[in-house]
Amino acid sequence: MPGSLDLTHRNQDMIAQFSVSEAWAGDFSSGIIRLGDWSSLLHGLSTQECGLLSLLRCYDPKDRGHILALFEQATTLSSSFCFSTTIMMPNSLRQPVFCMGESSGVEEKFSGSIAGVFIFPRFKLDGANQTASRQQAQAS
Repeated sequence: MPGSLDLTHRNQDMIAQFSVSEAWAGDFSSGIIRLGDWSSLLHGLSTQECGLLSLLRCYDPKDRGHILALFEQATTLSSSFCFSTTIMMPNSLRQPVFCMGESSGVEEKFSGSIAGVFIFPRFKLDGANQTASRQQAQAS
């Protein structure tokens, strides 16, 4: 649409036009990651709280090792990270996801936290149906 790339006045509108984004947080002492509505739905989880392995289970298998290594590093050293992968949904849809996050307070054993944002782009992947809508994700 004309003027849609004018980022000076429409940053939030532009992000919403091309993606859904949602914050998440985790606590190292409990091992629990807290997701928002969209993130839990698109990760195929029935609850907004999960562990790391539950979160990783829906990711493209070829990316899981790398993502796990990023999280392991974040638990041992306060750091920032990012990754992208594809969520493999049971209904054969494939949802791309970008994640950015950072950890803090990991200097004490079994303490610290992690926080970040998931970004779910709104576009088609080659060889797949259009990325998931809320109704499609709930139907799976």
